[in-house]
Amino acid sequence: MSRLNVVTNETASAEQKALLAAIQSQLGMVPNFLKVFANSPAALRAFLGLHGIAGEGSLDAPTRERIALALAQQNACQYCVSAHSAIGRKAGLDAAEIEANRAGTSSDAKAAAAVKFAKALAEHNGEVATAEILAIRNAGYGDAEIVEIITHVGMNVLTNILGKASRVEIDFPRVALERAA
Repeated sequence: MSRLNVVTNETASAEQKALLAAIQSQLGMVPNFLKVFANSPAALRAFLGLHGIAGEGSLDAPTRERIALALAQQNACQYCVSAHSAIGRKAGLDAAEIEANRAGTSSDAKAAAAVKFAKALAEHNGEVATAEILAIRNAGYGDAEIVEIITHVGMNVLTNILGKASRVEIDFPRVALERAA
C-alpha cells in the first residue's frame, strides 16, 4: 500500500483531473507513480515537462529504457524495474537485453557505454572522471547526447526516489529486484 496518497479521478481537484486526463489520453493509462506525483500538480507538470523534453532528444527510446533499467536496479526501485521492463519490451528490448541493462551493460556496444556512464553519474552524484567523459565520447556520443544522458539520469533518480519513498503499488507486471552480489 502506498505511503503517499494516490490521486484518483474521484478524489482529484479540477487541476489534477485535467492533468490525469491528459496523461490518460497520451498513454492509455495513468501509472500509479504519476497519480502520486499528482498530489502536487506543480511537481507533476514539472516532471511531465522534463519527460517530454527528454523524449525529444537524440537518444533513441531503447537507449533511454536501458538507462532507466540500469538505474532502477542500481537504486533498488522495484516499481521502476517493473515499469521499465514493460516499457523496454515495447521499445524493442528482449529479455536478455533487459537483464543485461539491469546488470549495467548492453549487447549493443554504444548503448553499453551510455548505460555504464549513466550508472557512474548516479553512483558518484555527477563526479565522473575525465576518462569517463572521454569513453562516452569515444563510443560516439556528442555533447548534446551526453547532456541528454545526464538529464535521463536525473529524471530516473527522481522517479526511483518517488517510487521507493511512496512505496506506490506496482501497476505493471511485477519484476523482482536482483540481489546485489
